[in-house]
Amino acid sequence: MLIVGAGLSGIGVARRLSAELPDLAYAVLEARGATGGTWDQFRFPGVRADSDMYTLGYADRPWTGRASMPPGEQILRYIREAAAEGGVEARIELNHRVRRISWSSASARWCVDVERGGTGEVVRLHSRWVFAAGGYYSYDAGFTPMIEGQDRFTGRVVHPQEWPEDLDCAGKRVVVIGSGATAITLVPALAERAALVTMVQRTPTYVMPAPIQDKLAARLSRTLGTDRGYATTRRIRIGSQALTWRFCRRHPRLARRLIRSINAAQLPDGFEVDTHFNPPYDPWDQRLCASPGGDFFRAIRDGSAAVVTDRIASFTEAGLRLESGRELPADVVVTATGLQLQIFGGFPIVVDGVRVHLPDRVVYKGMMLSDVPNLAFAIGYTNASWTLKVDLVAEHFCRLLRHLRDERRAACRPVLPANGMTLRPLFDFGAGYIRRAVDELPRQGDIDPWRMSMRYRDDLALLRDGPVLDEWLQLTPADPTPADPTPAEPVPAHLAQPAGGHR
Repeated sequence: MLIVGAGLSGIGVARRLSAELPDLAYAVLEARGATGGTWDQFRFPGVRADSDMYTLGYADRPWTGRASMPPGEQILRYIREAAAEGGVEARIELNHRVRRISWSSASARWCVDVERGGTGEVVRLHSRWVFAAGGYYSYDAGFTPMIEGQDRFTGRVVHPQEWPEDLDCAGKRVVVIGSGATAITLVPALAERAALVTMVQRTPTYVMPAPIQDKLAARLSRTLGTDRGYATTRRIRIGSQALTWRFCRRHPRLARRLIRSINAAQLPDGFEVDTHFNPPYDPWDQRLCASPGGDFFRAIRDGSAAVVTDRIASFTEAGLRLESGRELPADVVVTATGLQLQIFGGFPIVVDGVRVHLPDRVVYKGMMLSDVPNLAFAIGYTNASWTLKVDLVAEHFCRLLRHLRDERRAACRPVLPANGMTLRPLFDFGAGYIRRAVDELPRQGDIDPWRMSMRYRDDLALLRDGPVLDEWLQLTPADPTPADPTPAEPVPAHLAQPAGGHR
């Protein structure tokens, strides 16, 4: 068994496998030189969670920190401690980038080509299963739009995903392009030392203040103990997230008015609320941004930060020129303009010699692809904490593996309904990084289990309470005649043969 990715998702899946299938041999392959995924990659000022840790954390590993939405370094420490405690750390191979996976129906296994960092050597591993747990964006580079005249700018341009260690914004004029969760995090953090931080947004975003600490969680922990207190807080948070989302979707006009009134109370008198905090879309058409302790609004109130709603015409030598003709002087421009969407780590998937074209595939139970055997993946929620979905997928995946083992089945393959169904984009979500890549992604159907659900309650019914098998999951008997004499479980990386080599 191979898990690709040693971030929040990969370590969560590995912990579940270790707990529920302790005899299963598996390895975790991580392309980078460190564990933690997003929380090791992102080092920009103020980096933090935009979901509470009672639901972003693992179900079986309580969050004991004081902050509900803590700084990134605390999340990274939590993930690494969870890996060490769960026996996962010893299974991780760093600097091992998956370059290609190829399935053979004759041998009922994947052949996985892996490049070792530093040497560039490619080794070949074999495994019954591959679990893609690398998230849904590229770690190599973020998205930066082309803006005319950038070569003329005499200052510095940085993307939050590649924040340089030597960048000091103290006393400088900083312009942040974008208005998503990263920008809402960056602005108050930079404003603590910069001369002025100006956020330039083409379109306003819904932003809400959030408590820094969860006082109820602290009381429950004291009363019920750490484990039970965490579990109770988690259930309460899951319920409140779902209620908030449903309220916004069912009553968008009322939700708009409530959010606007809260924003107005947080902003200075005379501030143009409807210009800068009145999005043209309904709440939760895109993700709602959180501001712990109202830090974003506080920076605007004290004058250390400003918001400009306009379009950028070009860079100038000294900053940015807007389409309105206004010029914004800047020493540093931060392009908080989003991610490059990439699922399955960008590596090619080949089944019996034919490369899989992702837009031709349909997701099954939000964790497999039609007509692709023994390949699972985890993509979290866009409207709630990421880990809630990953936990349910990992739990169902363990149930599936146990069934295949007990029934002596080597493989399973989701097969589309013979009578067809209506297909839709994978994500019903309006974020820019989703829209840019929608035509490159698998699709979803209009009936279960072919829907990519974004509702925890529905996934509970499907993944926890629902059956493992159904009419669309085709099973293959165990012990097929192998086409390759290599073992079914992955060869440890330090013993793997070079690609193209022989045993």
